[in-house]
Amino acid sequence: MADAPAESQRPRTVLDKNDTLTALFASWDAIEALLSGLGDEQWQTPTALPGWTVHDVVAHIIGTEMMLSGVPTPEAGERPDYVHNDIGALNEAWVEHLRPESPASMMAKFREITTRRKAALSAMPLEEWNTVTFTPAGPDSYGRFMRVRVFDCWMHEHDIRDAVGRNAGDAALTGPDTRLALDEMTSSMGFVVAKKGRAPEGSRVLLDLTGPVSRQIRVAVEGRAALVEDFGGQEPTVTIAVDGLQFSRLAGGRPLIADRSGEIRYGGDADAGARIIENLAYVI
Repeated sequence: MADAPAESQRPRTVLDKNDTLTALFASWDAIEALLSGLGDEQWQTPTALPGWTVHDVVAHIIGTEMMLSGVPTPEAGERPDYVHNDIGALNEAWVEHLRPESPASMMAKFREITTRRKAALSAMPLEEWNTVTFTPAGPDSYGRFMRVRVFDCWMHEHDIRDAVGRNAGDAALTGPDTRLALDEMTSSMGFVVAKKGRAPEGSRVLLDLTGPVSRQIRVAVEGRAALVEDFGGQEPTVTIAVDGLQFSRLAGGRPLIADRSGEIRYGGDADAGARIIENLAYVI
């Protein structure tokens, strides 16, 4: 067996710190503004996430940032049936710990931890920002971890919006948080298309995301799947056109948003396209 690669040899995603933090802070600000307009009863609304209310989703966000700021994880109780892995159990420990807190207390905790994290992240030296560490996506830079946090917080904002019927307007879906959440989802599409979606060898797959959450994602399957800027003048063999916000729900294992238009349209190998969509969920 080959020796494990040294830290300097591990794949590392180097991200612009200011750009990433602008997106992360924008996501936190959007969540705070959304929560500030909710009544106490709305905090108990079930979300699309099994077993979690709006209150529980906010507890998860708070708990993750508290953990990243060095606060020990609370003792966990019995693992619920909807928790299937150790990361889920870690998340659930914070959710259980904060469940007795009132909405007013949760708002105060959210503001306190995000204010603390904004200061700590802003002061972080670039060397530390670019250092390889543990992330939910495997060993990568701390900056990549923070892009995962943008994606996670952005997804949870929309979990809350879906639950309470306050979907974002198109203008709110064009900010830096949406852009970096899409960047993070895009980075996994080679794996999703080839391994989970079983796109045939030689496929050229175009994911055409429409609406305000728009992007074209191209994956070439030639031995090992790779994200590409173009197909070298060749036409895609599989085209999937889908509303970008609906795409994010599918990638996150959430149900489609009922009141958002978005028939999924296929071109080329429609069977391969449908199989990719059916297996698009990749989030733990």
